[in-house]
Amino acid sequence: LFFPQCDNAKGLKAFYDAIKYGPNHLMVFGGVCATVTSIIAESLKGWNLVQLSFAATTPELADKKKYPYFFRTVPSDNAVNPAILKLLKHYHWKRVGTLTQDVQRFSEVRNDLTGVLYGEDIEISDTESFSNDPCTSVKKLKGNDVRIILGQFDEEMAVKVFCCAYDEEMYGSKYQWIIPGWYENLWWESWINSSQCLSKNLLAAMEGYIGVDFEPLSSKTNKTISGRTPQQYEKEYNAKRGDGQSSKFHGYAYDGIWVIARTLQRAMNYLNSTNKHQKIEDFNYTNHKLGKIFLNAMNETRFFGVTGEVVFRNGERMGTIKFTQFQEQKEVKVGEYNAVDDKLVIINNSIRFQGLEPPKDKTIIQEELRKISLPLYSILSALTILGMIMASAFLFFNIKNRNQKLIKMSSPYMNNLIILGGMLSYASIFLFGLDGSFVSEKTFETLCTVRTWILTVGYTTAFGAMFAKTWRVHAIFKNVKMKKKIIKDQKLLGIVGGMLLIDLCILICWQVVDPLRRTVEKYNMEPDPAGRDISIRPILEHCENTHMTIWLGIVYAYKGLLMLFGCFLAWETRNVSIPALNDSKYIGMSVYNVGIMCIIGAAVSFLTRDQPNVQFCIVALVIIFCSTITLCLVFVPKLITLRTNPDAATQNRRFQFTQNQKKEDSKTSTSVTSVNQASTSRLEGLQSENHRLRMKITELDKDLEEVTMQLQDTPEKTTYIKQNHYQNLNDILSIQNFTDSKDGEKAILKNHLDQNPPAQWGSSDPSRTSKDPIEDINSPEHIQRRLSLQLPILHHAYLPSIGGVDASCASPCVSPSASPRHRHVPPSFRVMVSGL
Repeated sequence: LFFPQCDNAKGLKAFYDAIKYGPNHLMVFGGVCATVTSIIAESLKGWNLVQLSFAATTPELADKKKYPYFFRTVPSDNAVNPAILKLLKHYHWKRVGTLTQDVQRFSEVRNDLTGVLYGEDIEISDTESFSNDPCTSVKKLKGNDVRIILGQFDEEMAVKVFCCAYDEEMYGSKYQWIIPGWYENLWWESWINSSQCLSKNLLAAMEGYIGVDFEPLSSKTNKTISGRTPQQYEKEYNAKRGDGQSSKFHGYAYDGIWVIARTLQRAMNYLNSTNKHQKIEDFNYTNHKLGKIFLNAMNETRFFGVTGEVVFRNGERMGTIKFTQFQEQKEVKVGEYNAVDDKLVIINNSIRFQGLEPPKDKTIIQEELRKISLPLYSILSALTILGMIMASAFLFFNIKNRNQKLIKMSSPYMNNLIILGGMLSYASIFLFGLDGSFVSEKTFETLCTVRTWILTVGYTTAFGAMFAKTWRVHAIFKNVKMKKKIIKDQKLLGIVGGMLLIDLCILICWQVVDPLRRTVEKYNMEPDPAGRDISIRPILEHCENTHMTIWLGIVYAYKGLLMLFGCFLAWETRNVSIPALNDSKYIGMSVYNVGIMCIIGAAVSFLTRDQPNVQFCIVALVIIFCSTITLCLVFVPKLITLRTNPDAATQNRRFQFTQNQKKEDSKTSTSVTSVNQASTSRLEGLQSENHRLRMKITELDKDLEEVTMQLQDTPEKTTYIKQNHYQNLNDILSIQNFTDSKDGEKAILKNHLDQNPPAQWGSSDPSRTSKDPIEDINSPEHIQRRLSLQLPILHHAYLPSIGGVDASCASPCVSPSASPRHRHVPPSFRVMVSGL
């Protein structure tokens, strides 16, 4: 019985008429349309009839519980799923997505595919279905990063799918579409007008898709059961077909006839071997025994036909599946799958992928460490080395000239600490440039702590030493109530040590409570610069902890207070007139530059934390700039001064007077004298000379008293005193050439009494002729009156001046109650008392 009807009513009527009015039929051959075939196949069990179809591919007919007597020579639609599985494994695709049209035929294939892939280590990451508009589903597939799409839809929907794929850029070297291969030739031309997609865009999206369908004719050259090769059969078929339309099922129909023939032959052989009295002509619709014999005989039939090896497994044809690829607007066969042998064969160099390699089943995310550029690190390291060489040169200069008065007065030990702090800051740059490309993760985590400690300690050492020596100048010149005494370097070292102790307390608490750890920050994916089918996910290493903001706030606050303290000292000592001691201008410039650069550097570094090269460059340049500026401001002026005028820097600018300024200088009560450890030896020499002069003044006082007593006891002798004797007395009361020379010469007091002894009061001057006592100013009365009035004034005038060589002198010449006028006297002076 053969019927090709596709109309349900007509097909069923033809079948029932044949059963009722025709002769007994041994088998049913046919069933092209799935709807008619499924209805008939379900009812065949009641008539013990075996049905063989050559065109019904619907997967529903594979259900043996519902269709136990149904066979087909054409593979079902589900037969492509094992072939797809084999293709996925061949290209190592382990992650796929499905896009299915809401039709039962396609849904069944998808469900079967899910069962086939289950347990095969292949993930169906997304399953999408659509009725009319597939664009939403296509967009979801892209959002889920599906790169291998298994589609089940007809030609009309296929045009819409590829238009949506073009709009979403889901085509090309990164994507692979696998769709049914049973579409008609040039199928897209019939449906292109129904879409809003341009033909060139549609073809661009379709380029490279792989179609999967059963093989109409075997490609082997073996002779079939009919004695012809598949190629000979096709040639004969085309000759007899003429201009008639070709069907891809003709080979399966041809093999179907041979299946029926071999089944009947096998059944006859079986009957002959078991029961000689029963024949196949004895079959009727109620003869279940013969029906079972026909069923088993067809299930065991196996031969090589024009469509390949004909084998049934539970009524399903184990056929050959072909793979075609759309290349340059035509489909090209690229491989086939033999279900009998479970073997996939890819034709050499026939399959073309649009990339250099097959697409990846997902976006391959390659984590790439954003590392510091080696050339950049080398350049900044070279600049750092130059800075350290400069610091070493300053250190050599400071040590070599440590005995020079200029260097002594500028605290050479503190200068060494400033250089040490700068070199520590320079050294931290090398550590900031070491990341995961140079060191291991564990070493990087250790460097997080080490570089923080080095930079913090270096900063405090440099500026702490600078501010400590400025504090000494401030303590000497500004605190007038403090007892004058020498502030030694040991005390300044203690101040710097105290600042470092605060740093250590903060850093130790930081390390113990919340230590710095290596953290990895991941950024958005970027395309591969080399054009590979991978995405780059940049990662960046950071040194962070739980409460990073709090700890940084503590450190910044402490450093800020230190900078404010330095600004205060610089302002307070701005008027100190000794250049070797007054660094206020350079300290202010250094604090200003460092403060501005640190604020700008911290802000820019935070904003560029995702760009390690920029961040490292900014941090390194800020450290180099701040350290270099600080060292140059401290040492370059000293270097220039030492080469040009080394003495001017150690002198008080207020005491550089000329002879024309004596009158103005006499109106100046006192001036501040530099007190420094470098002038200790000179101070001791002046104190010794001061003591000697005091002893000399005591002797002069005794001589004056003796003269006074003589004048009081013998007034009658005054008339005989010569005029030159009185001039000698004036010389006794004159103190001249009392100077403190630059070469450290001792003061010389001219004492004419030692050289010219006073004459006797009884001698007379022959040249004197006038006897008028009123006009004679050198009379004994006048002399006695002047001595009684001027000697006390003279004593109080020059004694404090001689005793006040240095305001810091602790000699008896300066009493605590002495006025500022008597406590501060310039080192170069003259005292002249005359007019007796």
